[in-house]
Amino acid sequence: MTDQPTNAPTPTGMLLIISGPSGVGKTTITRAVERQLDTVFSVSNTTRPKTADDVDGVDYHFVTREEFEREREAGELLEWAEVFGNCYGTPRKPVEENLAKGRVVLLEIDVQGAIQVKDNLPEAFAMFVLPPSEEVLLNRLRSRKREDESAIQRRFAKARHEIRTARESGAYDTFLVNDDLEKAVAEAVRTIRDELARRASS
Repeated sequence: MTDQPTNAPTPTGMLLIISGPSGVGKTTITRAVERQLDTVFSVSNTTRPKTADDVDGVDYHFVTREEFEREREAGELLEWAEVFGNCYGTPRKPVEENLAKGRVVLLEIDVQGAIQVKDNLPEAFAMFVLPPSEEVLLNRLRSRKREDESAIQRRFAKARHEIRTARESGAYDTFLVNDDLEKAVAEAVRTIRDELARRASS
């Protein structure tokens, strides 16, 4: 049996959510899925200042707080959150336009954002990336050598909370353990292809 072209549009499109705690490898998996399945990556709006490395419209859409609050009040965001004084949110219009074209739209967002999106679009398919164990996750956070031990412990505590919330929320359709990155990417792609095929045949 031959695979269908990976860029073939699905009849109805699908909103794909990938989440996971810091240090679990979710961004690497997300980027691999994006390449292999020809998805449309949803660019978030943010009120945080643009850095020299940022590309507006690629990394984020940079907006004023007034504009962000207007969008939020008007229901133009599928989800939003405030982190360290800056707001981040997923614009609704481009997501819905791409879904209407039959595309797979990819969101890499946190647990609270995923819960909000599933409330707005319950047909979204949500995947949560897990570490093989808490010990492995802590070791991965330490091996990055980006922060001191107290900051690592705070990040680790936050990660444990995210994992617990993800399991209890009922927002996630599948959980993926990233023990071996190559295998995890293959499993993620296979799971998403299976879901697309299931939806196309139902």
